Amino acid sequence: MRATIIAAFLAASALFAQDLPRFRWENFTTANGLPDNRVYSVCVDGGRIWAGTDNGLALYENGKWRVFTTADGLAHRAVLYLALDKKTHTLWIATMGGLSRYSAGRIDSFTQLNSGLPNDVVYGVTVQGDLVWVATAAGGARLDTRTNQWSIFNERNTPMYEIWTYNVTAAEDKVYYAVWGSGVLEYDVKTERWLKYDDPDNENEIVLFKDQGLIHEITTSVSYVNKILWAATYFGASRYDGRNWRNFLEKDSGLPSNFLNQVKTVDGTRTWFSTDKGLAYYDGVQWATYRPALDTHAPEMLVRDAAGTVTHVAVTTAPAFHYTFGIDFQNDDIWVATAKGLSHGIRMKPGDK
Repeated sequence: MRATIIAAFLAASALFAQDLPRFRWENFTTANGLPDNRVYSVCVDGGRIWAGTDNGLALYENGKWRVFTTADGLAHRAVLYLALDKKTHTLWIATMGGLSRYSAGRIDSFTQLNSGLPNDVVYGVTVQGDLVWVATAAGGARLDTRTNQWSIFNERNTPMYEIWTYNVTAAEDKVYYAVWGSGVLEYDVKTERWLKYDDPDNENEIVLFKDQGLIHEITTSVSYVNKILWAATYFGASRYDGRNWRNFLEKDSGLPSNFLNQVKTVDGTRTWFSTDKGLAYYDGVQWATYRPALDTHAPEMLVRDAAGTVTHVAVTTAPAFHYTFGIDFQNDDIWVATAKGLSHGIRMKPGDK
């Protein structure tokens, strides 16, 4: 009887896991051609994969790597974030020493000395039509690529009281900034007005009022799709649908950690989280975590259902490292930037082993 119950449970767990994406992972490091194993950002442009590393920009194409450095015009060797203009295939490159643009095989760079960039430390960048929005250590900025005019956003003309902008995302109707120590800023394209979202309890260490607002002031990433905002912090994640907030913590969700480097939503519901303890996925009900196990470093996939039951799914490969910085999508596959290499998750079909 006991054996029958166990067998039924394992069978149900296997079916349950099939509802969540499973991957066969291949990993790239300096041994394969990366300029550095610390990969901060990854950006997919069709069959071209761009990787921003601690020692240059790398392009993976036709099975080979090409590396771009400051000698090629890159503003700084440390590339923190990448954003693609899907219409022109121009790549915008946020670095520790300015904003760079790769277009038609050429790199041009913008700094405080030659442009309206407010600070040379650029943490994030996103494209909104002809506008390029950037997040810097001294506020946000917007470049109109038609007129080459810059606009600066800081404590003087927005509700932010800290000017360390860490990430930015844009859609047709809204632009959102993750401001380190100052919550999330929303820019309404139609009204040109700014709105600020704060942690309502103003507590640094605990969450007193769950689901009453942004989970924490120290925000690291924002993602906005289908009028749903996700915000990542070093103390959990928040989801906002324009009326209601919902917060997620390691203790009551499938997040492997409250320390989040990036959040990226597919459609407002299906969402990916890059954390210091693994890559996590949420489909609105179930959770999955992909990583090398923290103790044994063996490949590991954990699944958590709506009731909180955690199941270990047998896998043979894993991302390069559990400390993840960000992801991008290539059809059904994903690419993951980690602290010890770049990982390619090849989506497996039901029945694949």
